[in-house]
Amino acid sequence: MYLPWTIKHKPRTLKEVIGNEEAKLELVNWIKSWDRGIPEKRAAFLYGPPGVGKTVTVEALANDFQMELIEKNASDYRTEEVIKRFAGLASQYGTLFGRRRIILLDELDGLTGNADKGGVKAITDIIKETQCPVILIANNAYDPRFITLRNYCLLIEFKKPKVSEVLEYLKVICKREGIQAEDAALKFIANRSEGDVRSAIIDLQATAQGKKILTYNDVAWLGYRDRQENIFTVLKMIIYARTCDGAKRAANMADIDMDMLFEWIYENVPSHITDPHDLARAMDALSLADIYRGRIKRTQDWSFMRYFIDYMTAGVAMSRVNTKVAGWAPFKFPQRIQMLTKTKSEREMMLGIALKIKRKCHISANRAIKEFLPYLRVIFRNNSEMAAKIAKWLELDPEMINYLTGSGIETAKKTIEQQ
Repeated sequence: MYLPWTIKHKPRTLKEVIGNEEAKLELVNWIKSWDRGIPEKRAAFLYGPPGVGKTVTVEALANDFQMELIEKNASDYRTEEVIKRFAGLASQYGTLFGRRRIILLDELDGLTGNADKGGVKAITDIIKETQCPVILIANNAYDPRFITLRNYCLLIEFKKPKVSEVLEYLKVICKREGIQAEDAALKFIANRSEGDVRSAIIDLQATAQGKKILTYNDVAWLGYRDRQENIFTVLKMIIYARTCDGAKRAANMADIDMDMLFEWIYENVPSHITDPHDLARAMDALSLADIYRGRIKRTQDWSFMRYFIDYMTAGVAMSRVNTKVAGWAPFKFPQRIQMLTKTKSEREMMLGIALKIKRKCHISANRAIKEFLPYLRVIFRNNSEMAAKIAKWLELDPEMINYLTGSGIETAKKTIEQQ
């Protein structure tokens, strides 16, 4: 069964988390302080470079103390309203079976910039009143936007583990996988990771999976690429690969997630595989990859990952039979991603209105968008009197009314005045 080794060999207890002993001890002491009552600092702010074990430390901590872990990426919950609805309630009420609870908001860096719509303020307000431990995680705790938030948090720095610690963990993984690895090979991977444990494990899986013996020659090719390989180089290696193994290995060279890599391949295949029959086979392979991607998302069964990767890499590469190289063709950024970026503000506006409808009508936001918004647009653009009453009932702001009427902010203000 294929499973990313970063998940398969994820530490389950704090003893298994490598490095950062002082940081782990400080975090444990803070959790224990809750047994004596609510401490002065109701939140712990874990910060440090990516891949050093911040998130996995919190997950292992919850296992060790048998606590319920409520975990979300803060970057996915950017608005004040959404964060308070998720974390606010969880911070005030106990669990169903009386277990203690930890709230984890990961990737706090995603709240910075224009994307943050009251998210940092909402988190600060929740921490002031929380009745259970709250843990925040970011790469940089000293971002200016966190200046107030830091005052309410215990700051705990996570540093890059030593190369020797990374090396020992790679040996543990090899032992579990039944792989006899040369010390020189593992040292090469550990040194190259520069303290990024996640990256080291990914490189180990890329070079060792399916083998019983791992030699230095098996990993030496890693030295010929930068840590962040140019996506254009990766695409070229996949589409023009002559072997299945070469195409799959290229996928491990890209420091982007597999979903984004799929979008890049989908966008650029028609420009580089020009024979109609070859292109049909390539698109069939991508469609099958997309089916398995959907199954992973629905079931969280990671055993499907191997089929997803195989079809979108080896499947595409092996479809290229009759296509001839006819000059240079540029690689293009995925248009579907560009479209989502351009329509982001509109989708956020639709979601905001849908949440208002959800509270009043007790339906899902998704259903509100599909079944209610089209009719609201018709009403707001043709019946100002009814629109004013609906706007008052739903408590819509001028921007929402402007979106529904499509006639400018002044018209939106007049609609509010009619309320």
